[in-house]
Amino acid sequence: MTPLWTSVEMEAATGGSMMHAADVTGVAIDSRAVAKGDLFIALVAERDGHDFVGPAMAAGAGAAMVHRDPGVAAPLLRVTDTLAGLAALGGAGRARSAARVVAVTGSVGKTTTKEMLRAILAASGVTHAAEASYNNQWGVPLTLARTPRDAEYAVIEIGMNHAGEIAPLARMARPDVALITSVAAAHIGHLGSLQAIAREKGAIFSGLDAGGIAVLPGDAPHLDILVEAAGAARVILFGEGGEAQALRVAADAEGGDIEADILGTRLAFRLGTPGAHMARNAIAALAAAAALGADIAAGSAALADFRAMPGRGDRRTVATPDGGSALLLDEAYNGQPPSMRAALALLKLLPAKRRVAVLGQMGELGDFAEAEHTALAPHVAAAADLVFACGPLMRHTLAALPAGSIGAWAETSAALAPLVAAALRDGDGVLVKGSLATGMKTVVRTLTESSPR
Repeated sequence: MTPLWTSVEMEAATGGSMMHAADVTGVAIDSRAVAKGDLFIALVAERDGHDFVGPAMAAGAGAAMVHRDPGVAAPLLRVTDTLAGLAALGGAGRARSAARVVAVTGSVGKTTTKEMLRAILAASGVTHAAEASYNNQWGVPLTLARTPRDAEYAVIEIGMNHAGEIAPLARMARPDVALITSVAAAHIGHLGSLQAIAREKGAIFSGLDAGGIAVLPGDAPHLDILVEAAGAARVILFGEGGEAQALRVAADAEGGDIEADILGTRLAFRLGTPGAHMARNAIAALAAAAALGADIAAGSAALADFRAMPGRGDRRTVATPDGGSALLLDEAYNGQPPSMRAALALLKLLPAKRRVAVLGQMGELGDFAEAEHTALAPHVAAAADLVFACGPLMRHTLAALPAGSIGAWAETSAALAPLVAAALRDGDGVLVKGSLATGMKTVVRTLTESSPR
């Protein structure tokens, strides 16, 4: 097998020194996820990765990057700091790659759009993208460092929680095309305003080289800020009236048949997952793929097999106490105002005798928290027959709902989970969604234990 990185390349990229030369075939930062031949990078965070060099080597790692002695006899790449070493390796991975790169950011829809791009671009050539939401200061360089030598396309997801986080990651990724999926109130508690959010999202364009292309939502608030941030880059707008837009969407419970105009190319394709927001993500992904020069006719055909990921719209059947079954819509990974509204709209489409919403409070909204939770109530009322909720802020939502629609409230998802499980009936459709911090996957786990897929 051709190595992903040779000892000489790793030393040159990081400025480190290799004790006992060893080539590697992959890169890992979690000792529990090491594959044979990986370079294990001993990052220091809540736990010190140096304490896990031994287990990583026992799991088959070919070498380890360290900045102190781990007390393990193994091929070691010694650097001044392992996080800086990872960043340097990621930068070198980008510099040597001939792949066409698209970077994706946005308030909501980043990971789903990244996965759609993976499917679309794979129809045109070897495509690389992270297997999860690796979009922060370690996830972006890790994704770049893992880029295969023969990759023709790479999809890099870039996220943020605070101002100033996107620009350095964008400059590391150096995309040919940069896509913003949306600008909304996610993280507004940290940034203070939609204008500030737009400015931070627009920082992704700082990574574009001359000739780069910016793909933007045409209906974004403060679009002028995004266009200004794009500078000399070509700007492509997606959405109604844009260069990339859906002309017709025939939606059903399993997905939708879409007719679209993507940069002058007419397409008709099937999207294998339902929801207006999913169709919007598909249009954005196709616009970015077209900007890269990929075959979007073949790519759009691949979307027929696209399915939502666990925690992001995945569906499964769960058992109910009466011996029947319910359809679970798993949106438990995270929840912000726009994605909450989108998920509730999807709940309305579920083929169900009764629709149940299980909602955790939304985080990182700061001074806007009470108003945003209150504003969610009409969307909940329109979608759900029965509502369960957890977290203090969800009380504002429940207070604006008819009393007869409220199932229960609890402080935590762990306390709420058994109440939901006991209340389900055969034929129910159940949405579970909330901020990552509320741990709504606890509810999903409770509902799916001993249940058929």
